[in-house]
Amino acid sequence: MKKYNRLFYGFVLLAIVSIAGCATYYQTTLDFQENFVKGEIEEANKVLDKNKKAATKDKNKLLYNLKKGVVLQMLGRHEESNKFLEEAYIFTQDYRQSNLNKAASLITNPTTKPYTGEDHELVLIHYYKALNYLRMNQYEEALVECRRINNRLNQLNDRYENRKNRYKRDAFAMNLMGIVYEASGDVNNAFIAYRNAYEAYTENYKKHFNTDVPSQLKEDLLRTAYLNGFTEELERYEKKFSREYEYQEKKGGELVFFWHNGLGPIKDEWSLNFFIVKGQGGFVLFVNEELGLSFPFPLPAMGEGSGGLGDLKFIRVAFPKYVERKPYNQSAELVSGNNTYKLEMAQNINQIALSTLEDRMIREFSNSLLRLALKQTAERQTRKLNQNLGALLSVVNAVSEKADTRNWQTIPHTISYARVPLDEGINSIKLNTRTPRKNVNTEKVFEFQAEKGETIFHSFHSLESIPVSLN
Repeated sequence: MKKYNRLFYGFVLLAIVSIAGCATYYQTTLDFQENFVKGEIEEANKVLDKNKKAATKDKNKLLYNLKKGVVLQMLGRHEESNKFLEEAYIFTQDYRQSNLNKAASLITNPTTKPYTGEDHELVLIHYYKALNYLRMNQYEEALVECRRINNRLNQLNDRYENRKNRYKRDAFAMNLMGIVYEASGDVNNAFIAYRNAYEAYTENYKKHFNTDVPSQLKEDLLRTAYLNGFTEELERYEKKFSREYEYQEKKGGELVFFWHNGLGPIKDEWSLNFFIVKGQGGFVLFVNEELGLSFPFPLPAMGEGSGGLGDLKFIRVAFPKYVERKPYNQSAELVSGNNTYKLEMAQNINQIALSTLEDRMIREFSNSLLRLALKQTAERQTRKLNQNLGALLSVVNAVSEKADTRNWQTIPHTISYARVPLDEGINSIKLNTRTPRKNVNTEKVFEFQAEKGETIFHSFHSLESIPVSLN
């Protein structure tokens, strides 16, 4: 009896913990989110500093470091920012889930495990680090981070035997690599990087992420082909782009400006209902007729017979989904004197996030069903031992069937960029943004001190997004 009492109170505690975890991650971090989206970055940073325990606890350690990395970058504290981003990188490389975490996730939900990031989030760590290095004029270090991006994508996709990610090459990273090589005077490697970026945009990005080849990339490809004396390559791309290239020597410096527009998606949850049908040869089928889904599971592995999986009739399983936060601004431009330079989209983070999660859900669909089946089988078998424990476990299962709604919520919806020629000395550059109704707003006026031949890198994040409601 004492044994059952201990079990009873243990399940009570588990039920309380599960119920407390029902809110989405976004809802549990509203204090930080509200300051961040209003552009009160100092206040957002203070909120993070008040919760330093998150930096030491594995469960949300990654997200803490990612948020700190972004807010410190926006505050101009680039070296500090990279320390937190490097911590995030090390965590995702070295972390190994314990058996306890794995077991807990099978009887409760994935939020019991430390968050290790979606694939596109792991890649964005290196973009933010590269941007910090560029702001500190450390080109070699920035190139290392660019290389890490596609290395990381290769590592991730090598793990997936069946459904590989559509996000398998990062065209924007290759483009950025070319920009950095050219800024450092290496036009040969710059051309190679631009060419690789062009291929990735045309073969992958346009089809899957609604992102066309930026016209600036075409210009950069033509220019570096010319500077390298690659006559055949120059003629080939002139024919592709239906234009004749004419080289113009740069007189002063140059600005490469990255515009982070809006905010990336946030996770909510959705659920599917499955009927459980006994099949042939010791299998049961999880069937959803509405979507035409059917997943077989062997009965012996689950406990065939009375009280096992074969006795279940119906289950509901929860999955994460992304909710898009549409940006308030539709486009933007830089104004220098009488000249206007359009900021072109080069990375659609929102689309990449949606496709990456969808690809993962397809890979992990059967595991999610197995997790829930294990929980309900345990409930039935517990009822045989003790009715009260069985009833309580039923409650625990109901409230703990939640999707993992954690994600990196300070990344932009899209990244656009432009090159702007600079005169030697002080240059005043104005950033204008446009709403869908074509209303023009002057976000900010920047001043840049340029020297002849110098490339200056800068970024700005327009945080305004259309509010969304979660379930």
